[in-house]
Amino acid sequence: MPSTGSSGFDTKKHSVKYVHTVSEAGRLLPSASRWNSIELDFKLAPKSSSAYDSIPSQFSKSVDYDLVITDRKHFHRFIFISVSIVVLILAGALLLHFLPKKHSHQAPSTNLKLAINQALTFFDAQKSGRYPRNSTVKFRGDSGLEDGKLTDKPTDLIGGFYDSGNNIKFTFTTAYTVTLLSWTVVEYHTKYNAIGELQHVMDIIKWGSDYLLKVYVPPNSTAGSTMILYSQVGSTISKNNSDPNDINCWQKPEDMKYPRPVSACDNSASDLAGEVVAALSAASLVFKEDKEYSGKLVETAESLYEVVTKEDPKKQGKYTAVDACGKEARMFYTSSSYEDELAWGGTWLFFATKNTSYLQYVTESFKSAMKNETNVDKGVFSWDNKLNAIAVLLTRILYFQDMGFPYEDVLRQSSRFTDSLMCSFLSKNYFSKTTGGLIVLKPENGSLLQYAATASFLSKLYGDYLDHQDKSGLNCSINDAFSVDMLHNFATSQVNYILGENPLKMSYMVGYGDKFPVQVHHRSASIPWNVHFSHCDEGKRWLNSKDANPQVLLGAMVGGPDMNDNFKDERNNPIFTEPNIASNAGLVAALIALQDPPKRSSELEDPIWGWT
Repeated sequence: MPSTGSSGFDTKKHSVKYVHTVSEAGRLLPSASRWNSIELDFKLAPKSSSAYDSIPSQFSKSVDYDLVITDRKHFHRFIFISVSIVVLILAGALLLHFLPKKHSHQAPSTNLKLAINQALTFFDAQKSGRYPRNSTVKFRGDSGLEDGKLTDKPTDLIGGFYDSGNNIKFTFTTAYTVTLLSWTVVEYHTKYNAIGELQHVMDIIKWGSDYLLKVYVPPNSTAGSTMILYSQVGSTISKNNSDPNDINCWQKPEDMKYPRPVSACDNSASDLAGEVVAALSAASLVFKEDKEYSGKLVETAESLYEVVTKEDPKKQGKYTAVDACGKEARMFYTSSSYEDELAWGGTWLFFATKNTSYLQYVTESFKSAMKNETNVDKGVFSWDNKLNAIAVLLTRILYFQDMGFPYEDVLRQSSRFTDSLMCSFLSKNYFSKTTGGLIVLKPENGSLLQYAATASFLSKLYGDYLDHQDKSGLNCSINDAFSVDMLHNFATSQVNYILGENPLKMSYMVGYGDKFPVQVHHRSASIPWNVHFSHCDEGKRWLNSKDANPQVLLGAMVGGPDMNDNFKDERNNPIFTEPNIASNAGLVAALIALQDPPKRSSELEDPIWGWT
């Protein structure tokens, strides 16, 4: 019967024509009855050469019509109106053809290739140590060449990155930065290569991983010997209030003359150790073709992981809980947990070595970390909380590697966790957004952009995972679902906000667009390069100046606006205007994820990088 076909066609909504066949006719003829007919198939496809109309018929196909013009005036009017309609249709078609096209993925003004180059350039401006002579950043030079000498056992801690607008080097954020940038290369190296930035990002990663190899000193064979893990170079505290340090002295790093103390940790710094393990392991994948260097990174990571995971669980803890290790870091990068970092490090060690014993440890610690996650960290991927990123990586293992028993249950649990995370980004029931559309993930901390950037990265990356499996979307509950397009649109909206599509029309990445912050809270950028040397007291005039920075800190993402989309471009208001390496790593991740691939929709399983 023609009323409803297999595709659910409804005759109440669509008119159905009936035909019947007569053997003598050799073709289909109209029918007035449904009982001796078949349903016509109106498909918008090229007709076959064997169509019924091509079969010879004994009946003539010509039809004679007698047309008589009864009113010449009406005829002329008909001709005029017909010609006018045709002209209007042609004009409209030409207008649509030549008007600028509106792209659904990103605004025409968004130049992601340029944004990626600039965001990476910020890390060049943050380099400490013997500064590369071929750098495009011309207002930097050698600095911190005495780093590591103020310890009980003087050591070489030259290199690494200055964390933000001050001159302190934090191991925790340096390791997080190296891990996240390495992750982007593992996933999107083809994109980096297509836009000519692969060598650039690899150079930045190596600058960081070289430094991280220095901060870990393994225990020797002496009984009772413990490892050393250096957590910080530079100081926020002075014995005398008048003594300069890296906070109260506004001075270029090239001009530093004051002592730079070093903070050191032992086996109990579980979170810091886990982050360093993750960084070295992820970087080993980036440099997999360099067998010697990659092997050194993995060997160091395995040594550190073995030491810290074999520690008595009662002695495991947060690096900021011990004064000698993290007292000075508390006001900047206090740690809320250590279980997520241990799982994070184990996950990357598994990818680097394929040793399932690491995955076994990860699955156990991941379940524990999920139970202990605080409400303020839900939905957040940052230097302090890796749980959401771990869930995405474990889901990747579920999708692309057949691990089977005994890992399957936890991997499926991580998949459900990830699906819920994606829905939380998209639904109004979980997180609010500013009037301008910026997601608010951790309102009490300020600096909203850093969390929006990593949320953008995770959502676009997970969408690529699904797209790679030809999945258009998933359900996260009975009432909530999401699609790949929804994830892409969310990720794009957050990046576009950062780059200028916001109520203030302000690009929060310095140097990008026509309007961006000019009073960035940053010592090197705010002091004229032609000033040969500036003392700490002299530097305050640059800190408090209302003039724009003499140097443009290209690619630096500042703290950004508040929850009302308001922003104060004031150098002495760092919550708005200070950049840092951890935030910029998240921005780079979001930008490269959204960059159009060179050939295919995703390049997620390239054996060069060890992903199978």
